[in-house]
Amino acid sequence: MSVNVNRSVSDQFYRYKMPRLIAKVEGKGNGIKTVIVNMVDVAKALNRPPTYPTKFFGCELGAQTQFDTKNDRYIVNGSHEANKLQDMLDGFIRKFVLCTECDNPETDLVNQRFPHFYSSSQHVNPKKQTIGTSCKACGNRGMLDTRHKLCTFILKNPPGEIFNESGSASAKKEKEKKNRKKDKENGSGSGEAGNHDNFDAPQAVDGDDDDEDWAEETTEEAQRRRMEEISDHAKNLTLSEDLEKPLEERVNLFYNFVKFCHNNKKAQKYLLGGFECVVKLHQVQLLPRVPIILKDLYDADLLEEDVIFAWAEKVSKKYVSKELAKEIHAKAAPFVKWLKEAEEESEGSEEEEEEDDENVEVVYSSSARELKVETVKPDTPEKEEDDIDIDAI
Repeated sequence: MSVNVNRSVSDQFYRYKMPRLIAKVEGKGNGIKTVIVNMVDVAKALNRPPTYPTKFFGCELGAQTQFDTKNDRYIVNGSHEANKLQDMLDGFIRKFVLCTECDNPETDLVNQRFPHFYSSSQHVNPKKQTIGTSCKACGNRGMLDTRHKLCTFILKNPPGEIFNESGSASAKKEKEKKNRKKDKENGSGSGEAGNHDNFDAPQAVDGDDDDEDWAEETTEEAQRRRMEEISDHAKNLTLSEDLEKPLEERVNLFYNFVKFCHNNKKAQKYLLGGFECVVKLHQVQLLPRVPIILKDLYDADLLEEDVIFAWAEKVSKKYVSKELAKEIHAKAAPFVKWLKEAEEESEGSEEEEEEDDENVEVVYSSSARELKVETVKPDTPEKEEDDIDIDAI
C-alpha cells in the first residue's frame, strides 16, 4: 500500500507516492531491535540514501542504528511500531526532502566526488560544513539547517559515498576504473588490466629493445619543462647564464647563498664541509689557493675564528677522503697560524692598554683652567745607602 510523500496533501491523485513503512521487531530483552524491511524502496521514492532516514530515526529516538547495505537490512535498536516510525518519517521529509518553495519532493543532495549519482552540482561540502539543496521542479536552491544531528552524519557520509558502498552497478564500474588506473601506475599486467586494449603505451616493433635510448632529453623544450618543475629557490642553484656574468655579480650571487652563515656556527661548519667538497671537484685549481679562500671567507664575516680553530684541530673524513682532508689542512696551516698570532697580538695590546689606564691619575684643582692628565710613575724602592766603612774614615 502506498501513501503520499507529503501526507499533508490529501489529494488521491498526488503524483509523489511512497510505500508505507514495514517494521519487524526481532530479538528479546536487551537484544531487541526493529528491522525496517522496505527501507530501500522508501528511500528510493524520496531520492535519498536509505541510511539517512534510518539514522534520523536513531537521532529522534536516541537509539543506535545498524546498516547492512549488502543484505538491505536497516535496523533501529529497541521495539518501535510502524505507525510511530511513519510519523517520524514525515518529519524527515519536511526537513530534508521537501522544497521550501513549492513543497514538492524534487530536491537533490549531491557530493562533489560522486556527482554522477545526481543531476545537479555540488551541495554537500564537508570542508565548509554546509548542505545545500536544489529543486528540480521550481529551481529553488537553499541550505539545510545543520543544527540537527543527522546533518553531521550527512557531512561525514555524503550521498555518493553511501551509494558507493551499496554495491550498485555504477559503483562497480567506478571500482574497476580505479583498479585499472592503479595497474597502469604500478605497471601490473595481471588480470583484465593485462590486456593490450587497456594500455595507451605503443607496442614495440620487435622484441629486442636493448638499443633503446634511455638518456634524458637535452632539447631546449625538455630543459624548459624541467626548469618549470623546479622551485624558484632551486632555479638559482642550477647552472644557467650566471657563468657569463661579470666576476663581481657572480660574487654577489655567491654571497646571497652563504650570508646565512653570519653568527651561525653550525652553518659555518657546514660551509667548511662544502668548501672541502668543492676543493675535491677542482683539486688542481683550488688546493693551492686554500689559505686565500679561507681568508676571504673570514674577511667577509662568513667564518669566525673559533670555528676555524676547531676545524683545524681535527682532520675529518666526513665530506672528503682523509688524505685529501690532510692536504687541505696542510695548505690552510699558514692562514691558521697567522690568525692565531693576530689574536695573540690583539690580546697583548689590550693588556697594555689596561695597564696604561691603571697608571693614569686624575687630579682635581679648583684653580685649574684646563684639564690635564698626568701619568704617575710607579714608586720604585730607593736603594739602601752603602754601609759606611769605619776603617775608611
